[in-house]
Amino acid sequence: MSDKYTKKVKDHFFHPRNVGEIIDADGIGTVGNPTCGDVMTMYIKVKDKKIVDIKFKTYGCAAAIASSSIATEMVKGMSVEKAKNICRDDVAKELGGLPAVKMHCSNLASDALRKAIQDYEQKQKE
Repeated sequence: MSDKYTKKVKDHFFHPRNVGEIIDADGIGTVGNPTCGDVMTMYIKVKDKKIVDIKFKTYGCAAAIASSSIATEMVKGMSVEKAKNICRDDVAKELGGLPAVKMHCSNLASDALRKAIQDYEQKQKE
C-alpha cells in the first residue's frame, strides 16, 4: 500500500470497524461515485435520539473503506443532531488526512451518514 496514506487510514482499511448491515435499521443511506465506482451504504440504529449502532458496507478503494470505518467510529453514541453536522473534512481530519484525489471518499462517508439520518427522520414522520 502506498505511503500516501496515513497509518490510521491503513489501520482502518486493513481492520475496518463496524462492517456489515443492521437488518432492522432505523435509517439506511446509500451513495455512490460514478467516476471511481465507490458505493457506500450506512445503517443506523437510534435510541433516545442517539446513534447506538452503525454499520457499513462499502465497495471501493482503501480510502473509501477507511472513511466508512472511521465515520462509524466517530458517530457511535453521538446524538443524531450532532451527527448531521459531520462533514468530509471531519472524516479526513480524523484519518490524519487523505490525498486530494481521495477526498471524495470522505465526502461519500459523510453523505451516506446524512442519507441514513434523513431516512431515519423521514420514518419518524410517518
